[in-house]
Amino acid sequence: METLLTGLILIAVVFIGLSILFSFIPLGLWISALAAGVRIGIFTLVGMRLRKVPPHRIINPLIRATKAGLEVNINKLEAHYLAGGNVDRLVNALIAAQRAAIPLGFERAAAIDLAGRDVLQAVQMSVNPKVIETPVVAAVAKDGIELKARARVTVRANIDRLVGGAGEDTVIARVGEGIVTTIGSADSHKEVLENPDTISRTVLAKGLDAGTAFEILSIDIADVDVGENIGARLETDRAEADKRIAQAKAEERRAMAVAKEQEMRAVVQEKRAKVVEAEAEVPRALAEALRQGKLGVMDYYQLQNIQADTQMRDSISRAGAPKITEPEKK
Repeated sequence: METLLTGLILIAVVFIGLSILFSFIPLGLWISALAAGVRIGIFTLVGMRLRKVPPHRIINPLIRATKAGLEVNINKLEAHYLAGGNVDRLVNALIAAQRAAIPLGFERAAAIDLAGRDVLQAVQMSVNPKVIETPVVAAVAKDGIELKARARVTVRANIDRLVGGAGEDTVIARVGEGIVTTIGSADSHKEVLENPDTISRTVLAKGLDAGTAFEILSIDIADVDVGENIGARLETDRAEADKRIAQAKAEERRAMAVAKEQEMRAVVQEKRAKVVEAEAEVPRALAEALRQGKLGVMDYYQLQNIQADTQMRDSISRAGAPKITEPEKK
């Protein structure tokens, strides 16, 4: 009984040991690699485990590359994985480039992948060009009419310029700038509406794909709509502004005239006050002259008579003046 128990314990220990060994050493992956014709040592797989590299992330892409006829170094694949690259996407891109007869080496593909670009998508875009639709671009022709255009840009990925080349946003911005320039240089908006392909030809001739990761194949104007009459609106705004300026100047002149009138009234009132003050001094001066004997009583009476006579003549002249009728005015 003890012998049987010891045997069972030994079998369990062996089983646990083999389980741990097989979980650390991917024996099944090693057999799959040998069956696919990929010669790899078992200690290489153990080294991957020690370097914390999942062996299946390297061996499976290596098997695909070997079956596709590519010569890929396992050390480069592992180095690319340790650098943060996507080994599966890299190998798939190399296979797709080989099938499409696109010259793409391992180092360039690895650089593209590490630069943050989707190298597989780039290869696919080289085979199947992509259509980028720009947002609505508004521009004003020389006659003041606004046009709103939308374009479709067909681009193909340029493998040689994927590292360091500008992206889709730059292409869209440059195409929009070209549309604005072309519409703005047109003498009339009717010219653009009649021949919208002039926008495509002009923009395409500018070489807008320089410095980008794409090659522009064609630019097609999808839609052109007529917007507002910007010229008329500007003229209206200018006329309104001129009217407000004229009103402000007229108000300024009116205020100056009112101020001048008030100033003249103040001067007249001041002069009248001085006259009243002077007239008030006349009786006092007469009294002083009589007191000092410079003016006699008869002279004073004569002066009173002259004043009374003058007032009488003035009243008679006012009472006897003929009234002017309307026909006489004419």
